[in-house]
Amino acid sequence: MQGDALALLPHALALSADALALLSDALALLSDALALSADALALLPHALALQGIAKFNSLRINEMLY
Repeated sequence: MQGDALALLPHALALSADALALLSDALALLSDALALSADALALLPHALALQGIAKFNSLRINEMLY
């Protein structure tokens, strides 16, 4: 019985190494996602300003048409 457990130890260690590699990849992806979210938040004021300008221009065009 103890011999069976010792025989499985290298497989368990390999699986643990794989799990750690996957965790590392997941953390890297999370870091990328957080960076993209920060970039999106930084661009939000610009997007809102452009939306406001577009709305203003639309209203001005409608006024000119009438």
